[in-house]
Amino acid sequence: MTALGDVGTNTEILPNMGVKMIQCVFADTVIGGSDDATVDLGDFGCTNIHGILCFDETTTGSIVVTEAPITTVSSGVVTITFGGTATGAKTVILFAY
Repeated sequence: MTALGDVGTNTEILPNMGVKMIQCVFADTVIGGSDDATVDLGDFGCTNIHGILCFDETTTGSIVVTEAPITTVSSGVVTITFGGTATGAKTVILFAY
């Protein structure tokens, strides 16, 4: 397992609605089933997640599939362990509070 750390571009896309939506975009070098990444929820005023959606671009600009990553939260930092086996750009939507 390769711990990539906080390597994504994280953007709050639905501010001030109770539960925040945070879009996390990871590079096309992320390997499913092998890599994990972190997101510091404290950067968005949150400490917990309510839900997660993960999309994997298996063919650049063409095919996007959903994934079910494994997540853990410790001290307000989410660790996302990517599923599957494909290497590709991944976009994660975190619902956090």
